[in-house]
Amino acid sequence: MLRGGCGFHACLVILLLGPPTLAADESTPLFNGKNLFGWTYHLEKPGVRGGDVWSIKDGVLHCIGQPTGYLITKQNDFENYILTVQWRWPEKGGNNGVLVHVTKPNELGVWPKSLEVQLQSGNAGELWVIGTTLQVEHPTTHIDDRRHKNNITGAEKPLGQWNTMEITCRGNEISVSVNGYPVNHATKLSQQRGAIALQSEGTPIEFREVSIRKALPIAPFAQQRQPRQQPRQQPQRQQQRPGAPGRINR
Repeated sequence: MLRGGCGFHACLVILLLGPPTLAADESTPLFNGKNLFGWTYHLEKPGVRGGDVWSIKDGVLHCIGQPTGYLITKQNDFENYILTVQWRWPEKGGNNGVLVHVTKPNELGVWPKSLEVQLQSGNAGELWVIGTTLQVEHPTTHIDDRRHKNNITGAEKPLGQWNTMEITCRGNEISVSVNGYPVNHATKLSQQRGAIALQSEGTPIEFREVSIRKALPIAPFAQQRQPRQQPRQQPQRQQQRPGAPGRINR
């Protein structure tokens, strides 16, 4: 377990009083920028300490990417929320992800039963199922085994710059935006609540904000306001996820 000092009221609410009551217009930090109070970890190599993988400096959470595993909230019943995550690649692009609705550990190797929202450079926002199921609007063109591709590409900023992802989980739906662009949406999720986790998956990555707020009723995905300047509509050359089965359709 990663340990740190107390004094952070939101974490005290989580650990002592149960799930916080989230106001619709207020965000609750899950990462306080000082320590990992309210989090624990699960790694592929049991002898490795969490502090050897994740560290904090100047309010930024650094992950070295090795060994494979994840940092996970102690609270395990989040539902109907909007999760905001800011991340960047400090060195080179690579692979990582945000896991939502996390339940049973070791569902697929080290990974728990969950839904992964991809952070892999060039593919941020893609949805990968891990022992779970969902439905997307264009299954014949947007599904490749466990992978559910984005509707648009080009939303990410250049390597080294901070990106912002918003993940809206409401009932059995999930919507993902990257830097303000709606990139993915799915319905009929097989599980709708659980913990939240950040992966360690091979490449150094940094996080600056991880916060949550109550989800408001949202308009259908197709009716959401589009940004004035859309990113590229033609798919970029896709990178195959290391170890993923099958051919990537383009």
